[in-house]
Amino acid sequence: MQNFIKLNDVFHSGRGARNFFAGVLFFGVAVGCFTGVFNNYLVDIHHYSGGERGVLEFFREMPGLLLVFLLALMHRFTEWRILRIATLVALVGASGLLFSGSSSFLVICMVMLWSTGEHLMMPIRNSIALHIAKPNKQGASLGMFSSVGYLGQVLGGLLVALVFFSIHELFPDVARIIPYNTVWIILIGLTLICFFCSFPKGVGDEIVKRPRLYFNRKYSKYYILELFYGARKQIFLTFAPFVLVKIYNLEPAQMAILIGSCAAVNIFSGTAVGKLIDRLGYRNIMIYDTVVLFFVCVIYGFANKWFPPNIALWVVIINYVLDAIISTAAMAASIYVREISDSKEELSSTLSTGISVNHLISVLAALLGGVLWDTLGVEVLFIFAAVMGLANTAFAATLPKPQSGTASAE
Repeated sequence: MQNFIKLNDVFHSGRGARNFFAGVLFFGVAVGCFTGVFNNYLVDIHHYSGGERGVLEFFREMPGLLLVFLLALMHRFTEWRILRIATLVALVGASGLLFSGSSSFLVICMVMLWSTGEHLMMPIRNSIALHIAKPNKQGASLGMFSSVGYLGQVLGGLLVALVFFSIHELFPDVARIIPYNTVWIILIGLTLICFFCSFPKGVGDEIVKRPRLYFNRKYSKYYILELFYGARKQIFLTFAPFVLVKIYNLEPAQMAILIGSCAAVNIFSGTAVGKLIDRLGYRNIMIYDTVVLFFVCVIYGFANKWFPPNIALWVVIINYVLDAIISTAAMAASIYVREISDSKEELSSTLSTGISVNHLISVLAALLGGVLWDTLGVEVLFIFAAVMGLANTAFAATLPKPQSGTASAE
């Protein structure tokens, strides 16, 4: 009963919060399954190098760059309808991965489809999470949204580990691709459940209109922050796990457990960071976050030179968990936009434009990161990321201090 009261304190009734969080949970499990095996899949089945990983990431991030144009085509659709379309696109991509074992080109195509669905969801789910929240509870809502997603990733990581342990124990001589295909089948089922969760009863009739292109001068600092975040995100999502697989030789089950462990920690840290944003303000969180990021990047690049191999592995694993925790602070930018926006339409449009803006640097960071890895070494790659973190800190310090309280956008 107490939990019910707490939910009522955070969310408006009758806006589909239950369906929304159920969908977030199941898609979180799907994301946990995908990220838990993806880098190992590329190394084990397709024998990717660092440079090739960067090229694939260029194509994987391309839907994010084009997001504002994709959403412009659906500017008259409800947010819930866009969520359903995004889930179906991701479902097609997950289905195609079943047949990608012998074709690197097919991997690129299917990963792009999965990524398109995933990127379409990003601003829409952020926007829904903000719209279903009561005034001055936006940070708590985003924190709960983040935590439920991380809970799903915990379950996804455990599920992947169970699949690999079980198959290797019961069928030790099975083809190496079989456990990966088993994960892709599970991914298809989870995404299908997520699709059915996107039909909340009596909700979703309101159309949040979005301009075909929306750039406003008052959001210029937000756009610049998204450029910095795009570079930081790319290093963490692409090359941090690739370091663990390529340099430290983590197996799929081990990698899945690590990703699940990060998600388990973020179940609590996501909510805690959301509350800290409400209490300390988005500006302070952005500054502290990127200061920590500098040291995280340095450790990624030099742990294998500073420590013996077995100790370096644990140092990088702990560093990876810390990196996952501080990545949740990215929600502070959404709160900043929420505070200065004048309407739901403006908020939704700005968030989606922001994602496209951060992908301008993401696609370049993916290619540049791969080139740096292959030509100059992993150390130079993470020095680049550390410098971007310091620049982000300096720029976040120029943001205005948040007002006391946040008005609700109507």
